[in-house]
Amino acid sequence: MTSTAFDSAALSASEAATPALALTIAGSEATGGAGAQADLKTFQELGVFGIANLTCIVSFDPQDNWNHRFVPIDQQVIADQLEATTAAYGAASGAPSVLDTVKIGMLGSPATISTVAAALAGAAFTNVVLDPVLICKGQEPGHALDTDLALKAEILPLATFVTPNHFEAESLSGLHITDVESLTAAAVRIHELSGAAVLAKGGVRLAGPDAVDVYYDGETLEVLSAPKVGEVAVSGAGCSLAAAVTAELAKGATPLEAARSAKAFVTAGIRNRVASGAPFDALWQGGPR
Repeated sequence: MTSTAFDSAALSASEAATPALALTIAGSEATGGAGAQADLKTFQELGVFGIANLTCIVSFDPQDNWNHRFVPIDQQVIADQLEATTAAYGAASGAPSVLDTVKIGMLGSPATISTVAAALAGAAFTNVVLDPVLICKGQEPGHALDTDLALKAEILPLATFVTPNHFEAESLSGLHITDVESLTAAAVRIHELSGAAVLAKGGVRLAGPDAVDVYYDGETLEVLSAPKVGEVAVSGAGCSLAAAVTAELAKGATPLEAARSAKAFVTAGIRNRVASGAPFDALWQGGPR
């Protein structure tokens, strides 16, 4: 086969395999374990073309108990990123693959929440996956509370799928979670509040040998369980779970199928975690390989 023939064949194969698209609107996390970095790696591993619009820059401070140093991105810059992304890949772009799936991660301020909510309301996203990051370790409590309230008021109603961790599920539902039954009650309550499919994460926070999450979409209730890999939370697990749900939805999976696949993906990533000089390990998105 000549080089020209090979290149032509490769191009045809490439055109036939145009990937699904997924956008993450999230913060940059400097160590690469979480945030937009984790989202993009997850998208790539799952065969989805990933796009990241950044909302803030977060770096851990090793001189201050590894708290977050949080730097918001200018609102106009955030709006510009969203404008460029939807113009390039949105429903009106004429692109071969249309961007209709987005993951919302760290927003960090009421102003950013309003900017993102306005962009979502003006776009035609079929799937809006919300990883409801309600607090940034190291933030001033009053600011964090304002952000929490704005997220619940402006972003939660737009979500089609929500992936709260133990703390977030308690905050959103108003329930105290101690076991699978109360985690289930929280998932039901969050669905009632949002109308979204919910994957409430118990993870290592609940006692017992298994990491347990609860899926509920108003009709189907399913407990997703896998043996715990250690008793300590791993950086990036929540981001990667929501990103995996996002990727699977972008490829056409049902919400329940996406939840099951994401659970398996994250379990493998935790099993193949990456250690560093920080007091926490990071999930490895290449773990399933």
